[in-house]
Amino acid sequence: MLRVIAHRGASGYLPEHTLAAYYVALEQGADALEPDLVMTRDGVLVARHENELSGTTDVARHAHFADRRVTKQIEGQAVTGWFTEDFTLEELRSLRARERIPALRPQSSRFDGQFEIATLEQILLLREAVQRSRAEYAAAGGQPVPPPAALHLELKHPSHFAACGLDMVHAVVNTLGAHGCMAPDAGVCVQSFEPGILRTLKTLAPVPLVQLLEAEGVPYDVRLSGGTLTFAELASPAGLAEVAGYAAYVGPEKSLVIPRDATGRLMRPTRLVEHCHALGLKVIPWTFRAENVFLPAEARSGGDDGEWGDLAGEIGRFLEAGIDGFFTDQPDIGVRARDAFASRVGA
Repeated sequence: MLRVIAHRGASGYLPEHTLAAYYVALEQGADALEPDLVMTRDGVLVARHENELSGTTDVARHAHFADRRVTKQIEGQAVTGWFTEDFTLEELRSLRARERIPALRPQSSRFDGQFEIATLEQILLLREAVQRSRAEYAAAGGQPVPPPAALHLELKHPSHFAACGLDMVHAVVNTLGAHGCMAPDAGVCVQSFEPGILRTLKTLAPVPLVQLLEAEGVPYDVRLSGGTLTFAELASPAGLAEVAGYAAYVGPEKSLVIPRDATGRLMRPTRLVEHCHALGLKVIPWTFRAENVFLPAEARSGGDDGEWGDLAGEIGRFLEAGIDGFFTDQPDIGVRARDAFASRVGA
């Protein structure tokens, strides 16, 4: 089945990476949740889009953490702020999440200050609790038990954390193992932009892996090692043949599937999906968002950047191109678009 993946939860409605956003995504029918994972100083995996905290939490309001504000090099870029690797989990629990893009999502920013930072452990427990509830409901109605929601866990900046003495790879392996999620059919994938990390995971964890692809540039671990392999080369037929040796999925930036022209309109699909499918790789592009600023020109509503346009129409174009799933901030719209497409093609 075409997989609708809730990007950071229902992040078009609630502050991203909160348990509330993940729960709403499941209620909206998402097939999978996508937490980005970073690490605390004491080695705990927590869900944040970045290890820098000021963009998505109220850390700047905590005067006793003022001296933690520093400038660091994150994948070659100078970033100033507060970083998860400088806080223990207990300290992070005193912070509250806030909307990352409030100008575009004022309805979400209404919930600023209400939710804690979630750990991977809590996300796994939420998934288990929802599955128990669904199983009980199905059993009461004499219906078959639905499969649990999948998880697409992204390791953010693993080479950076390794340089800080924090081992993301073994942390995720150990946490998944403790929850019985280390089987290929456990519904858990691990993804990264860094191919070396995925190759290491291949030797340690029998779970499907996802090679994420940027539209341009060089993977950070490749740069660190002095290599020159680009994302464009990874997305070539020869590069994809290498990827197929360790990954089950490719997660490309969506312009690699259907580019846009100079006016912002969608063009004809590339051959990326065709090349991936020939190698047995599934394709799950990112990220589909309803706000005008993120949409192709033909799908925009004509309002301001934050108004919602025809997200379902954009998703439909990509489904016609043969993708196997997609990441979206509005899972409910994604589910409706997927189901409408499946109805049209008889899938």
